[in-house]
Amino acid sequence: MQRYFCHFLVFATLIYSSVYANGFSDNNTTQDSQNSMVHLDDTSGLSEDEVRQVAKKIDKTTQKKQLLSQEITWENLSPTPKKYDWIQTTSGEWFKGDIIALYDDKLEFDSDEIGVYVFDFDDVKTIKSYQILSVNIENLATISGVVRLYGNKLSVIQGDTHYEFQKDDIVSFAPAGELERNFWSGKMSLAIDLRNGNTNQRDYSAQATLKRRTADATLSFDYLGRISSKDGEQTANDHRLNQKYDRYITRSFFWTPVFSEYYTDTYKNIKHQVTLGLGLGYTLIDTKEVQWSFSGGPAIIYTQYDTVEQNRAKHDYSPALEVSTSYEKELSAITDFTYNAKFTLSDSDAGTYKHHMIFKFENELLSWLDLDITAVWDYVHSPQQGSDGIIPKRDDYQLLVGFGIEF
Repeated sequence: MQRYFCHFLVFATLIYSSVYANGFSDNNTTQDSQNSMVHLDDTSGLSEDEVRQVAKKIDKTTQKKQLLSQEITWENLSPTPKKYDWIQTTSGEWFKGDIIALYDDKLEFDSDEIGVYVFDFDDVKTIKSYQILSVNIENLATISGVVRLYGNKLSVIQGDTHYEFQKDDIVSFAPAGELERNFWSGKMSLAIDLRNGNTNQRDYSAQATLKRRTADATLSFDYLGRISSKDGEQTANDHRLNQKYDRYITRSFFWTPVFSEYYTDTYKNIKHQVTLGLGLGYTLIDTKEVQWSFSGGPAIIYTQYDTVEQNRAKHDYSPALEVSTSYEKELSAITDFTYNAKFTLSDSDAGTYKHHMIFKFENELLSWLDLDITAVWDYVHSPQQGSDGIIPKRDDYQLLVGFGIEF
C-alpha cells in the first residue's frame, strides 16, 4: 500500500509543479502560452486616491457626453463614490456599501441598510466602485483598478490607462486592497434538540462555511458535526471538515490544486481519517436560477481506527478516486435549494465505496438570517469491524433544522 502512496505523491507533485510552472508568473509579466493568465497591475506610480480622481474625471466626461446627446435623465444621474461602492439594479434602485465579490454570476454586496445581500449579476445595471478591484477576464488576464459598469460595458481604470470589456467577459472580481477581511465571507448554522421527562436526550449539530474569494481563486472550508446523548450516555459523536481550493481558468473550467477532508466518527470505528487529492472541474449549467458543476481527481486516504481485530494494523493508506458535484437552484425569492455530494472509490480497508450527500433548503428570514432545513446521507460499503466484533451500519441519516447566520 505504501508503494501506491509513493506513486501518488510523485504523480501529484509532477502535476502540481507543471501547472505552476506554466500557469503563474510575477505581476506585470506576460506568458508565452496563449491560455496562460497574466496580471495587469497599475504601473503608473499613482496612489489609489489619485486613481479614483482619474475615474471621477472619466465619470464627468461620460455624463457630459450623455447630456450632449440628450441620453441623460434625472433617473440616470449617478452618485459619486466616496468611501463606498455603488451599484444600481435594472429596476433603477441604487445601493451604497462594499463589494465583497462576484462569483458564478452572483454579486455579494455588504450594505449598512440591507446587510450582506447577493444580487444576480444579470440584475445589476451599473457599478461604480470606490475600492480597487481585481477583475478576472475570461481567457485573458487579471486586471486591478477602479471598476465602472454601464449596461454591458465594463471599464477597469488605472492611473495612466483604462481597459474596456463586455459584461459577459467577466469571470469574477474581488477587492484588491490590503485588508484581508475583504476577501472572506461565511455562514454558521446551529441546531439544538433538548428533551426531558421520560427520556433525557441532548442533540447538538453545527454547520459552518468559510470562503476566501479573489478574482481568480476560491478557498473554502466546510464543517459538519454532531454530538448526541441519551439518558447521560453518548450515542453519536462525528465531525467532518472539508477544504477545497479552486483556481478559475475560464468561466466554466477550473482546476483544484488541493482538496482535503478530515473525518472522525467514534461509532463507525474511525478515530482519524484524512483524504488529500487534486483534480479538475467543469460547470455544466450556470444560469440565473441554476448552477451545476462537477469536479474530481485522484486522492490518498489515511485511516486510523479506534479498535481493530487481533493481528490487524490500526493504520491504513489507500489510493482513491473522488468525484464531487454541487447543484444550486433558486426556488423562489426567499428559498434556495442546494445539493452537494462526494463519491469515493478506494480499497476495501478504506470502505471500498462511500458517499457523503447534503440536501439543504435555505429560507431567508432576514438579509443575514436563514432558516435552514438540512438532510444528510452518509454511506460506507465496507465498514470496518472493531475489536468487539461489531460491524458498524453502512448508512447514517440526519435531519437538521436550525438557524443560519451569514457574515
